[in-house]
Amino acid sequence: MTMTAHAGATDELWIRSFHSAAPDAMPLVFFPHAGGGASAALQLSRELTPAVQVLALQYPGRQDRRNEEPVGAIHELADSLAEVLDAALDRSGRRPYAFFGHSMGAILAFEVARRLEGSGRGGPRQLFVSARRAPSVPRGERHHLLDDQSLLSVIRSLSGTDQRVFEDPELVALALPTLRADYRAIETYAYRPNGRGTGELTSPVTLFTGTDDPETRSPATLAEWARHTTGPTAHHSFPGGHFYLDGQPAAVARAITATLAAGALLDPAAAGAA
Repeated sequence: MTMTAHAGATDELWIRSFHSAAPDAMPLVFFPHAGGGASAALQLSRELTPAVQVLALQYPGRQDRRNEEPVGAIHELADSLAEVLDAALDRSGRRPYAFFGHSMGAILAFEVARRLEGSGRGGPRQLFVSARRAPSVPRGERHHLLDDQSLLSVIRSLSGTDQRVFEDPELVALALPTLRADYRAIETYAYRPNGRGTGELTSPVTLFTGTDDPETRSPATLAEWARHTTGPTAHHSFPGGHFYLDGQPAAVARAITATLAAGALLDPAAAGAA
């Protein structure tokens, strides 16, 4: 399946905004995790408003897009997202903007940033990558090939899904195709070097991790991400596992606003009010 996002006509399908932000608020595009929808950004949006305008992405195949076929390839989904965001951010006057991607969303945010920066029109001025090692680090998992119960056990172990979902056979039946497609997308993703021997991005990259997340426990994780940008890098660690974000959105929001203010992307007074 080849999917093309037509700017303007489909922005409302792809982008959600949960809270009213200030007119001059900085846009922050939120890329959800595998199996996740735009609602994963709800708590963070509440904490960041009004200084930051959170634009949460809604991938096909979930929530109000559940009747659409999910996209099973990262590069294909990144192409569509780059097209939609290029148009959406253009209409907001090319203000500086930032990306925040969690888990699978971190890889998507990176790939979309590459596309936007490579187009010559400017990429995000700040990239936040959460709970994920760098795109160039090979991964051997093939959870998408597991039977349904084994796949559900893997997802349950990450503690990122409301446990009541697993107790409802109808909800499980609805969620499984999208979860499997997302896992297939991230587990078959292959990083494509740019061939120039330099970082693909110029934006700063800030890594957020949970202290108990085996995904990012390696001390080399930040250095791996640093190879993908010529900009500065930083690392913030929070108590918790792979879904540390769910338990402490206020602390994560403070780290985001402090980073944006330090980069002169957000007024310090506005950051303090967020």
